[in-house]
Amino acid sequence: MNAPERQFVRAAEDIGNVIALEHVNLTQQDQRIAMVFYVQGLGLTRDPYLHVSDNNMWINIGRQQVHSPTRPVTVLRGVIGIVVPDLDLRRGSLKDVESKLEGTKFAWQDEGSTLRVTCPWGNVFRVHGPEPERFGELRLGMPYIEMPVPRGTAEGIARFYEQVMLTPVRREFGANPAAGVCMGVGQEVIYRETDAPLVPFDGHHIAIYVANFSTPHAELKRRGLVFEESDQWQYRFKDIVDPQSGKLLFELEHEVRSLTHPMYGRPLINRNAVQRQGMYTSGHDAFY
Repeated sequence: MNAPERQFVRAAEDIGNVIALEHVNLTQQDQRIAMVFYVQGLGLTRDPYLHVSDNNMWINIGRQQVHSPTRPVTVLRGVIGIVVPDLDLRRGSLKDVESKLEGTKFAWQDEGSTLRVTCPWGNVFRVHGPEPERFGELRLGMPYIEMPVPRGTAEGIARFYEQVMLTPVRREFGANPAAGVCMGVGQEVIYRETDAPLVPFDGHHIAIYVANFSTPHAELKRRGLVFEESDQWQYRFKDIVDPQSGKLLFELEHEVRSLTHPMYGRPLINRNAVQRQGMYTSGHDAFY
């Protein structure tokens, strides 16, 4: 007898037009404090090749980054989710930097399975350890950003990303509906409705790579939403509108890059934060 044909849900593997959420840009005013927070406190890695002066730093988180130039402070409205290899190590390192970051907005709370960490300027990170049931094999990375949006906007936001940016959206219903926008393999930007007052947009941005670069650009241009033609490989928009009504729903600056962008797929160096001089293990400097 022939074996029964195996059944697969092929749509579960679709990721749509957005290939990756590469970085979030959060400006601040003290590079030393930023170094203490990101590198010592969170155990992340400063990019050793680009922006190594005292006016900017790029922080590597697996295949993603936080860009942290010295400018007037911007604070992302919402939570940045990151995964680290060992939460216990981060509990210790966050405690170690408390005195160095005294007088700033730095704070952290142990929530058991996660850590809620506020940076010296007020950006909030939810730090996860490896969670195979949620994040698969990811042990270091930035799988999501969650943003609060006004009541009644999640469905319009979902339509915007599906129809304009050509990417799938996961819908959540219930008391606080949400649109989980696919940003590539294992990454989402989640827009969750709230009744709480929202902080005005201050110019922070995310950077995404898209496979079909020209079709979303043409539609955004037609709607008057492209505010910067950066170069051949990049443009920017910030207004998220309902495609049906044209109503402005939310603002988040998007730095949209093509897959022909010179920096697409650039390998990022990540250190093994377990290494210490007094307990050094040869050959284990890099995170794999």
